[in-house]
Amino acid sequence: MLQPPHQSLQLAAVQAQRAPVRDRDQEAPWHTEAVCRRDEAGLFFAPSKEPTAARLSREEAAKRVCARCPVMVECREHALLQPEPYGVWGGLTAAERRVVLARRRRRDLELKKAAHPTGTIAAAG
Repeated sequence: MLQPPHQSLQLAAVQAQRAPVRDRDQEAPWHTEAVCRRDEAGLFFAPSKEPTAARLSREEAAKRVCARCPVMVECREHALLQPEPYGVWGGLTAAERRVVLARRRRRDLELKKAAHPTGTIAAAG
């Protein structure tokens, strides 16, 4: 299946790996199906003055929970659109989300430049 050129490769890879999502109740928000609702919230948010090794371990454990979540993509997009400044959302840490947002901004700029070239070539005469 071909993906549109503007779609994130990471998101495309996640969508390709996932089984089709069952029809959800249109009235229920996406987060009602989140796997993390059954886990300790502390797994997804750093306590103050957390040592680096403990943070990395906690974040990896949180990402494992996210990996089995049926609404991971919705969660990730929520965190990117808000943007959520803390915690693990949709399998991404705050730092990873900043990278994704920077890439999206760069891509959007490149698409705008391609759609509206600023320079014009003067006709030889």
